[in-house]
Amino acid sequence: MHLFLNCLAASAGGGLTYLRNVVPHLSGRSGVRTTVAASSNLRQELGDLPNIMWAQLEGNQSTARRFYQEQAILPGLIRRSGADLLISSGNFALWRSPVPQILLSGNSLYTSADFYRDLRSRRDYRIWTDTRIKSIFAKRSVYWADRTVAPSRAFAEELQRWTGAPILSIHHGFDFETFCKNGSTLLVPTQQKLDSANGALRLLFVSHYNYYRNFETLLRAIPLIQNRLDKRRVVLFLTCTLRSEKNPGSYHAEPAAQLVQRLGIAEQVVELGAIPYPLLHHVYGACDIYVTPAYAETFAHPLVEAMASGVPVVAADLPVHREVCGEAALFFQRFSPQELADQVLRLEASPDLRKTFIESGRIRSREFSWEKHVDELLDLATSLAQDSR
Repeated sequence: MHLFLNCLAASAGGGLTYLRNVVPHLSGRSGVRTTVAASSNLRQELGDLPNIMWAQLEGNQSTARRFYQEQAILPGLIRRSGADLLISSGNFALWRSPVPQILLSGNSLYTSADFYRDLRSRRDYRIWTDTRIKSIFAKRSVYWADRTVAPSRAFAEELQRWTGAPILSIHHGFDFETFCKNGSTLLVPTQQKLDSANGALRLLFVSHYNYYRNFETLLRAIPLIQNRLDKRRVVLFLTCTLRSEKNPGSYHAEPAAQLVQRLGIAEQVVELGAIPYPLLHHVYGACDIYVTPAYAETFAHPLVEAMASGVPVVAADLPVHREVCGEAALFFQRFSPQELADQVLRLEASPDLRKTFIESGRIRSREFSWEKHVDELLDLATSLAQDSR
């Protein structure tokens, strides 16, 4: 079988994590060839792989320009490649695909009332308008594709309510050995920042800055945690910088940086900056608790990474977070700094509770597998291609 994988939209976050893992797995499958349309950066990162061919298209463009390029140019490339099936990974399907098409839908912002309220409260009407327009094409894409796949049952149900169309869920995976195989060390300045918090209660949040990850709730919880600790200091590590130009997208990070100053927690919020994915396991290993206040998610890879790394999780109470973590996490109301602080302090105060969540988290993380994900995806692709013939 010959697949055509369109991943031109993948530029950051979970989209890149997905491709870094799935493309090598496709490469190793007997009887499967894959043509990949991706950005030049991803091509360079993954290098030459058996049974993987690269389509010559430029990624990392504006959404409108990329959408036009895909609709106008991609059909011809797919025909010339001789592919049996198209997998569209960027939330937008190809209209009138020349072969059967699977749409991988992984953007919860189009259906998130919290996100639209957040944008209005920030008066960020440009992103509000942009998201509304994209949501129209994302919804139509579900009907353009032969089958739409979501990375969790919770998000599949949300998409089904939104579109009225049947949505299949196939969990994203995780391979701990692959995640930790890079033996390189962190850059000295990054390691020094981590070492400077020895003895402190070290919290970690892995994300570039954006609105829907709800940084502000987490920041407001820090002084609440500190006030209830005895003499121990709390330190929050962020894998980003609170400056707009240092993050993907058009989100304004400066208000979050100003909040840090107003709360008087500048010495307790450590901005590590973007950490290369192969080195991220070192950061998890240096921290005590993983915290995510995100109010919109489709899967949340860092939750699985944290559980597999032996870091207990405190997460916003979302159906997706409960599905991924099961009983291996503590949850809080997503806009409540007080509840977030309470759950962090529960773990800090009880070594036995920490041990329980560390053990259950490691067990839970083993239920996610990229090999299993690719198996289910290929089963679906084979079924659609045979039906087409």
